[in-house]
Amino acid sequence: MRKRQVHLDFHTNGTLPVGKNFSKEQFQAALKAGHVDSITVFSKCHHGWSYHPTEVNEMHPELDFDLLGAQLEACKEINVNAPVYISAGFDEKEFLKRPEWRYVCSENKEEQAEYENEVHFHLLCFNTGYLDFLCSQIEEVMQKYNPCGIFLDIISPKVCYCEKCVADMKALGLDIKSEKDRLEFAEITFKKYTEATNRAVRKYSDTATIFHNSGHIPKGDHGFIESNTHLELESLPTGGWGYDHFPLSAAYVRTLKNTEFLGMTGKFHQSWGEFGGFKHPNALIYETSLSIANGAGCSIGDQMHPLGEMNMATYGLIGKAYSLVEAKEPWLDGAVNVADIAVLSEEALTGSRDAKADIGANRMLLESNYLYNFVDAEADFSEYKLLILPDAAITSEVLIEKIRNYAANGGKVIASGEALIKDGEFFLDVGAVFKGKNEFSPTYYIPCHDTVNGKTEYIMRCNSNKIEAVDCEVAAYMQNPYFNRTLEHFCSHMHAPNNPEESFPAAIIKGGVAYIGWDIFTAYARLGHLCFKELFKSVAEKMLGDDTTVYADVPDRAVVTLTRQEKKNRSILHLLYAHTTVRGENTEVIEDTVPLYNVKCSVKCSSKPSKITLALSEAELDFEYNNGRAEFTVPKVDIHSMVVIDENS
Repeated sequence: MRKRQVHLDFHTNGTLPVGKNFSKEQFQAALKAGHVDSITVFSKCHHGWSYHPTEVNEMHPELDFDLLGAQLEACKEINVNAPVYISAGFDEKEFLKRPEWRYVCSENKEEQAEYENEVHFHLLCFNTGYLDFLCSQIEEVMQKYNPCGIFLDIISPKVCYCEKCVADMKALGLDIKSEKDRLEFAEITFKKYTEATNRAVRKYSDTATIFHNSGHIPKGDHGFIESNTHLELESLPTGGWGYDHFPLSAAYVRTLKNTEFLGMTGKFHQSWGEFGGFKHPNALIYETSLSIANGAGCSIGDQMHPLGEMNMATYGLIGKAYSLVEAKEPWLDGAVNVADIAVLSEEALTGSRDAKADIGANRMLLESNYLYNFVDAEADFSEYKLLILPDAAITSEVLIEKIRNYAANGGKVIASGEALIKDGEFFLDVGAVFKGKNEFSPTYYIPCHDTVNGKTEYIMRCNSNKIEAVDCEVAAYMQNPYFNRTLEHFCSHMHAPNNPEESFPAAIIKGGVAYIGWDIFTAYARLGHLCFKELFKSVAEKMLGDDTTVYADVPDRAVVTLTRQEKKNRSILHLLYAHTTVRGENTEVIEDTVPLYNVKCSVKCSSKPSKITLALSEAELDFEYNNGRAEFTVPKVDIHSMVVIDENS
């Protein structure tokens, strides 16, 4: 998988001039300036037009030559890979021409009319003749151009109410009125789509890459994941994803065996479709550094002008980031991320794409600079020192037994909320009795450990459970308010104060198992209260002790990862830091760099390192080796530093 890729958007209205200024030499000059080694180019766009001569579709009416063929030829001459893009879910031309192929979002005709009249692209239904039409386009591209890969866009299981879907559901004995049946049929249709499109590629190539893009990699959905040859994690921080989205997605995908992946950001100020939008070079340097530090290659989104001329300012911007990635590649090849902690994903358990417990756990671990992965039920828990079960109920007896075996064999567990409760009881021995859900909300947290603001009561605006301690250490207590807030019974602006007359155990530890009675991860995602993170860190520190692989004295906005190049017998510590600012209404940007100086680090090593160096300069760092840990100071972190810990004798 090449690590310096560009995803070149080209969605062009049928009335605009196309390709008039395309020049092979100018196209190549842009790729060279950008240090690009792979670029995804267009066969068919969301508008439905092909950018090459075609017998199965229609070429863009304002295009008079084979633009796709010219781009592929230009790339081949300079050894740049060129996967081919085909819009799958959107096809505006066919949406207007073939109403029987349209995706129908609702049984309500007014809602459907509102959807069809919105000024945007519209979906086609894969359960209609459109799928055959799409596959013919794929086959034509494969047969004519033999590309190195196919990128299919805007796909995901969709509940559709078109006549064909309703009739086929009825034939299968499924009820269109049942949400469960509708979702089941959506999955059936989606599987039919992936199988048909993959066959269309494989009919002509055994080696071409295939990726189906839905803008999200669903945790635990191995059927979908395995329909791809690799994964591309779309995550434009300024486009609504934010800077903590990619680390969460990468922390799951890198656990999938034999799966290479890219981190996809954009050159835009905000998001896709933005002509004339540019972010600061420091932002792109940080975003590509974040990708490689999390085990990914890089993909940067661009959009070509309809005239076909590449914007050299864009490739100057991309080059500032990719020249650094290129220089770092010797320390990236074959590198595998190290993790102490596994988080059992709420999304993998529930199927919820907006899994708040995952978001909250990711933020806590990222800000606390732990090394972690997100996992699903199929993961090997024994690879990790600590397993976190965040908030969500676990109903599978097979999974519960797997967790029991992990704990029985010395694995440590932190659970919260409903995660450790089955049929009204704890399914691991935590030295306590589960007493049911607490009827009070919010409640108050009374720490048994030092906090930034001292040992006082902290508001917990989240769900909580009642427990009775029997044989365990109490790590935190809970107090209820005097009463819940109602129209007839309220106090002050928000909630009643704590009732100090009675305290209850709320966070407990017995041996290698800890339980926290609040759904703190979900609450942290929603509210971000420091006390949630302080409670978690106090418990995690008790569980892990000195067994954490890495310690780095960096701020909470820093990112710390550790990768291992086993063949070269060395580890690489990645330290990243960028100052983010909110611009406009809600666009988080990076502009100025704020370097960190004299960062103290400690890394567990199996033997005394032969040397510790900074990756690019290869300057050696002084270090001490005590109790199996290498201790050293990094003089400066300016966006991204890579420290190479060489254990060769």
